[in-house]
Amino acid sequence: MARRRGVDDPLLCCASVTDAPLVEADAIALARGYAALGDPVRLRLFSLLAAAEGEVCACAFVEVLERSQPTISHHLRVLAEAGLIVGQRRGRWVWYSVVPDRLDLLRAALGPADVAV
Repeated sequence: MARRRGVDDPLLCCASVTDAPLVEADAIALARGYAALGDPVRLRLFSLLAAAEGEVCACAFVEVLERSQPTISHHLRVLAEAGLIVGQRRGRWVWYSVVPDRLDLLRAALGPADVAV
């Protein structure tokens, strides 16, 4: 019997939307991640973090994105609450990195059903 992918198993959450209709729990889990990426500043932040190999200090985004530190912090918090990134405080600053499994799940949900995660 095939194992159903679901939100209880973070590595198997959320079948591809082209595979079968999503159950409500999977739809909620996916929507949360996509909603966080629905803002251009957050999408750029996430892209910068995903392109970096390792952690990036929150302070590094102020100049690149031409936004104030409080604005950057707000957008990073939204991404973290959606489970897309994690941060670790070191002194005054927080260093962030992408949660690879979460990125893979969002990518796989929009891909063809026959692509394995």
